[in-house]
Amino acid sequence: MSDKGDVDLTGAKQNTGVWLVKVPKYLSQQWSKATGRGEVGKLRIAKNQGKAEVSFTLNEDLTIIDSIGEKASVVRAPRDHPFTLQTVGGQTLAVFTESSTDKIALEGMVVQRAECRPAVGENYMRLKRLQIEESSKPLRFTQQLGKAVTTNYKPVANHTYNLDYEKRKKEEGKRARADKQQVQDMLFSAFEKHQYYNIKDLVDITKQPVIYLKEILRDIGIYNVKGTHKNTWELKPEYRHYPAEEKSD
Repeated sequence: MSDKGDVDLTGAKQNTGVWLVKVPKYLSQQWSKATGRGEVGKLRIAKNQGKAEVSFTLNEDLTIIDSIGEKASVVRAPRDHPFTLQTVGGQTLAVFTESSTDKIALEGMVVQRAECRPAVGENYMRLKRLQIEESSKPLRFTQQLGKAVTTNYKPVANHTYNLDYEKRKKEEGKRARADKQQVQDMLFSAFEKHQYYNIKDLVDITKQPVIYLKEILRDIGIYNVKGTHKNTWELKPEYRHYPAEEKSD
């Protein structure tokens, strides 16, 4: 019993013997092209001095091989295929089939093994040569285009936000860090003129990197997160020296 239900053992009861034959790949491909129950060829079994001789002749209509490289239109498969018979070798081999309804059936026990080989000739040598040439071609290769491809999606070389980031990074890299006391003096001088500044204006005034400038501002200033002067910096009360009218403001 299989995982798909009971196995039909009618073939075992009939003691049907089957042959297990190994065939070339191209031959099985040509057989699959036969429409319906069309004839794929003829099998000849004869005896020569008491020894069996078996050969298969492929149908003429199935000798034309489909595309193999650039020369496919003139390639034909060999028609004659002699069998090399082999013993089963004490093995117990069986052949099963599976129907469209997933029904498993025993077709018979293997009583003869054989290998179907093509007769060496002009058609066979040409076929093998083209198969070898095709298999030796690289799967990937470079190709020079005569004109630009406009039908496919072209990726953006670099996105805007990346360009802005690189620009800021480049500008900040050019700004050498000045002495901390020197930067504080520049900040005090600026805050004597105005009480509130945003970080961009302070960067323009001091010519210092943003990160370094914020470190110094945290020591001497306050960042307003709300109110009329939201998102601006001002000095801490202990550092403020404004005229009375500006201070009242």
